[in-house]
Amino acid sequence: MKRYLVIFLFLIELLFVSELVAQKKEQIYIRNSNLTEFSKTKFEGARRFTGNVIFEHQNATMYCDSAYIYGTQNIIHAFSNVHVSRGDTLHLYGDYMLYNGNTNIGKFRNNVRLEDDQTTLYTDSLDFNNALNIAYYFEGGRIINEENTLTSDIGYYYANDDMFFYKDSVVMVNPDYTVYSDTLQYNTTSKIAYFLGPTDIYNEENYLYGENGWYKTAEKKFQFNENARLENKDKILSGDSLFYDELNGIGIAIKNVEMIDTLENLILKGNYAYYTKEPESFLITDSTLLIQVSNSTDSLFLHSDTISSLYDSSGIHRIIKAYHKVQIFKEDFQARCDSMIYNFKDSVISMYTDPMLWAEGNQMTAKKVEIHLKDDELDFFKLMQTAFIVSQKDTSSYDQIRGKEMFGYIRNNKLHRIDVFGNGQTIYFMVDEKVNEIIGVNFAESSDLKIYMNNGFLSRINLIKEPAGTLYPLDQLEEKKLKDFRWLEQLRPKSKKDIFYWE
Repeated sequence: MKRYLVIFLFLIELLFVSELVAQKKEQIYIRNSNLTEFSKTKFEGARRFTGNVIFEHQNATMYCDSAYIYGTQNIIHAFSNVHVSRGDTLHLYGDYMLYNGNTNIGKFRNNVRLEDDQTTLYTDSLDFNNALNIAYYFEGGRIINEENTLTSDIGYYYANDDMFFYKDSVVMVNPDYTVYSDTLQYNTTSKIAYFLGPTDIYNEENYLYGENGWYKTAEKKFQFNENARLENKDKILSGDSLFYDELNGIGIAIKNVEMIDTLENLILKGNYAYYTKEPESFLITDSTLLIQVSNSTDSLFLHSDTISSLYDSSGIHRIIKAYHKVQIFKEDFQARCDSMIYNFKDSVISMYTDPMLWAEGNQMTAKKVEIHLKDDELDFFKLMQTAFIVSQKDTSSYDQIRGKEMFGYIRNNKLHRIDVFGNGQTIYFMVDEKVNEIIGVNFAESSDLKIYMNNGFLSRINLIKEPAGTLYPLDQLEEKKLKDFRWLEQLRPKSKKDIFYWE
């Protein structure tokens, strides 16, 4: 509304200026005519000029085949091959013109053409102000400016500023894009189009939408400032503000940013995004959220300070990197670390710097953690260097597994088996299922272990190499926690909202 108010006030100003100009009345001057006739009865008090008629007014020279001039009213009716020239830069042509020398307003009708050194306008009805150098059409017009063709129902041309203002059903066509807009300004010198209303822009590869901004047609650059959107065959980038440089393949979105990859079922959100087309990559920061949409309702949600994406050397497989305060929530597992790499080639999430993984009632930690997915579900995981798994039996008792490396295998979305490699140790609390009470604790050591799980708890242990194990009464094992034990349940994200909070 503010924009339309500015335009309205500007038009009021033009009318005011026109009134001031009208006060300085200057008579139309006849410079040439092959034949002059005058009759009060036949021509109703007008003089009729025919044959190479030339007249002048306010620095404009006007030509036609015939004309009627009403001297007292300072009005001329010009017919056939009408041409108005203002120096060498601006020319108007048409079949008929009514011109008022007191108001400096001319009205062209039928086969109207306006030309300057860069632009040609075609319409059937055009009014112009000779003093202010402004033209106006209101029954549809077509403008050609080098490679750009624009059409609209209504249009204003401000010749002093080389500016067109278009309204209603605006269409701009060039070899690169087709633009549809409600309201648009176009500068014929800078070749910049300014959007003042809902605007759709298309070509074979891209679709852009915005409600305020500009398009530099020569440089192929776009800026949208309201409800901005950029789409191609399988990706959508939107935000409150969007800049796109087609020649350099760069896009920048700011505030309420959302990128959707329909091919890989990814949604990324944040408040700042930087996109490059070749090679394709993006970086997103500020309140980031990555959603990997699953075929089921169980999607993966990831948050970190920064998320970036690129493709591997094949250009086929996406790699996503997340930096600082990474947290993941999925119904079947949750995770936390400082940095992460997600390789889509083999569906592996690699976690670094104090990584933590939770699945069912099990907490898993190591120097490095790998999560292997299959069909968007947790398939198996690897714990490398100081691997540790903990599950809680009661408020003070914890089943524990420790080793150099561990592989955990998932069956039916439950942890089924754990293979331990190197320096394997376990503490396992025995439960009398009849009374549901802990009756003893098993401490076992072996170079390698195979551990079988049932409903998230230890059910059987195979000691593979150099086994040693003892079952103790509950009160006789003094140290019930293995080296490097930590219970970190308070850090576990228990919902997708929790991934935004870091303790």
